[in-house]
Amino acid sequence: MPTTEKVRHLRAAELIDAVVDQDSFVSWDTPPHQPALSEEYARDLAKARERSGADESVLTGTGLIRGRRVALIVSEFSFLAGSIGHAAAQRIVAAVERATSEGLPLLAGPASGGTRMQEGTPAFLSMVKITGAVRAHRQAGLPYLVYLRHPTTGGVMASWGSLGHINVAEPGALLGFLGPRVFEALHGESFPDNVQVAENLFNKGLIDGVVKPEELAELVARALDILAPRREAASGTVVRPAAPATLAVRPAPVDAWTSIGISRRPRRPDLRQLLKFGASDALPLNGTGQGEKDPGLLLALARFGSRSCIVLGHARPLRKDAAGMGPGSLREARRGMKLAEELRLPLLTVIDTAGAALSQEAEEGGLAGEIARSLYELIGLESPSVSVLLGQGAGGGALALLPADRTIAAQHSWLSPLPPEGASAIVHRTTAFAPAMAQAQGVNVAALYANGLVDHIVDERDDASLEPREFCARMARAIEYELASVADIPVAGLVGARFRKYRNLGGN
Repeated sequence: MPTTEKVRHLRAAELIDAVVDQDSFVSWDTPPHQPALSEEYARDLAKARERSGADESVLTGTGLIRGRRVALIVSEFSFLAGSIGHAAAQRIVAAVERATSEGLPLLAGPASGGTRMQEGTPAFLSMVKITGAVRAHRQAGLPYLVYLRHPTTGGVMASWGSLGHINVAEPGALLGFLGPRVFEALHGESFPDNVQVAENLFNKGLIDGVVKPEELAELVARALDILAPRREAASGTVVRPAAPATLAVRPAPVDAWTSIGISRRPRRPDLRQLLKFGASDALPLNGTGQGEKDPGLLLALARFGSRSCIVLGHARPLRKDAAGMGPGSLREARRGMKLAEELRLPLLTVIDTAGAALSQEAEEGGLAGEIARSLYELIGLESPSVSVLLGQGAGGGALALLPADRTIAAQHSWLSPLPPEGASAIVHRTTAFAPAMAQAQGVNVAALYANGLVDHIVDERDDASLEPREFCARMARAIEYELASVADIPVAGLVGARFRKYRNLGGN
């Protein structure tokens, strides 16, 4: 919820100084070319220049952030409330296009009331060309990061302020489509408190985090180290990891029901622990960006050894009474799939679920359709992909994250159409035959490996819950190796091979 701490909101030059390495900023700005001006508007612009010390409502340029060259676009709110008219829009578009042509990641720091009213509809339409420039930048595979500052509303929030691969905000920032003064003037009452506040937007899954200005440089540096990994200076390539010992591991010599029991132990390491103990770095993202945040799924940027990826996977419930994975989880998952494709990064999916949610809300939210759309996206994903069977793998909720170029399995993971108890109830009208059903259905790693689904097995020695750190380290090395194995294959070849793999499972 809203911060109670009094925050001083930085001006554009102050934010630039706080983020870029000392003395590294170089301005890209040229004198603005204003449209035809009325005398009153000319006076407004002159006063804005005098008051703000800036010649327009945005500053652009390039600087080093932790030694990495980054393009920046930062609003100056004291210049006519950071509003965007023709000259400001031209400056933004020129900066975005230059960042794209020079192959630079882009950091935007908007703080704006939106369209400049003195210029009317032509200024309003400039949001379209700014959005077009941002789209071209993203489609070039270049990171676009947004730091929403206080306040950001109107056309800016509804265009380039909401299009980041990562969107974070300063504490307590007012963020929304309709400014509260406009709402009050139109409706004769105040807008509800604490709705258009950064912390509330985070809670609703609309932004990825709330970050103090002094912490922004570190966040940007970490994000870019994952999104745009540096290459070795000598060779120009990322070092390929050595083959891990797990390539020689074979299925555990136990029956399916034994593996299922091991996979359900409360202390079994989950995706959170895999990222904590196995990843070199991980930055969690938050929600769909469309007002949904389902605790059943975790989305993150991560690096395993030398290999960066987008991670999405099941988050084991922290309480026994927690709901299963709902449709919002899979809409968040599709955000991760889009990020992987756009940023040319591999996608890592992690399967560990006792089953999707069974509820009125899940049905009315379109769970079945979301599973179908997830399968559709993954089988045709235009990015390398690796899936991990980490623990339980029950039903459509598990299948929705499975299709990938390579699949790694923990020795006691499993995959089945339903939990074995459910399958037993359907066939025998009792759950008593669950162990026999599990074995007969071929749900365990031995059967999945024999059928050609599983490519790589990670040993548990003999139960991952007894050695969580060591198990996660082995799994991380396997993940790094498999990410590297698919990284340099042309996407068209990957998609075709992926389709054939699943087409041929179980024979012709």
